[in-house]
Amino acid sequence: MPVGVLGTGKYVPERILTNQELETMVETNDEWIVTRTGIRERRIAAEGQATSDLCYEAALIALNNAGITADQLDLIIVATITPDMAFPSTACILQEKLGAKKAAAFDLSAACSGFVYGLANASNFIATGTYKHALIIGADCLSKITDYTDRNTCILFGDGAGAVVIGEVPEHRGFKSFELGADGTGGPLLKIEGGGSRNPSSQASIDQRLHYIYMAGAEVFKFAVRIMGNAADEALRKAGWEKTDIDLLVPHQANMRIIQASLNRLELTDEKCMINLDKYGNMSAASIPVALAEAVEQGRLNEGDRLVLVGFGGGLTWGASALVW
Repeated sequence: MPVGVLGTGKYVPERILTNQELETMVETNDEWIVTRTGIRERRIAAEGQATSDLCYEAALIALNNAGITADQLDLIIVATITPDMAFPSTACILQEKLGAKKAAAFDLSAACSGFVYGLANASNFIATGTYKHALIIGADCLSKITDYTDRNTCILFGDGAGAVVIGEVPEHRGFKSFELGADGTGGPLLKIEGGGSRNPSSQASIDQRLHYIYMAGAEVFKFAVRIMGNAADEALRKAGWEKTDIDLLVPHQANMRIIQASLNRLELTDEKCMINLDKYGNMSAASIPVALAEAVEQGRLNEGDRLVLVGFGGGLTWGASALVW
């Protein structure tokens, strides 16, 4: 059966961290950050606020917009690299918060590509008739794993959650293709080494600052510029679309230069791209669904519009989808 988006929602924390505030923390300045990334501010979770809390707020809005209740959910997938804890999964914690008693629930780890990975998984369950309604959330509290003494990474990341409810839609609407991929040889370029079974948490791992994001920025940038265009092209090919068919591109919000390279590759103008990077920075798995929710809020989507979602992330991973709104 055709599967598509029934409702969207987003939540970002109240606290705003500006470039000017970062100037007091590390050796950087507003002009340098904006010129190289396009980011002006980002949202930061409160001290006691965890990823499931962000998910809950976004989920309530998505459920309301979809016109269903939590007890009608059959599946919850949370794409995140900052779960509340190692286990139980953040999806299970969220299931309890929502009262979605009949929903299966699990987390998915594909970094910034996680939301598209989650959509691909959930849509297959619905297309085969296994489930009727699924809630997919991309959410991360990157401020909890960011080293605010590292000026190369602390300027990039923020916190947030974006949610969609998906289910059966009319024949002409919904997801038309998915393109997922990974290149594990690039794993060392973007990682957190501490806290897993390879390097369990210890005084040594803390002293070596292994619990913070490490990124080889130049190498990840080159990968992103190449793979965002490649993944979008492949999603178009699978859908049988041309570049001119795209009404709106919703890319991962990592860096304005990466987004611009994707627009050039797809021969699209800025008006055909949803960009909120300046307000939120890189929210990892939350970037695409928050941008999608804001596109809906701003009235930028009409029934029948053709969208391409595309992202890349640690792993290294990438994902893209073509869908009719």
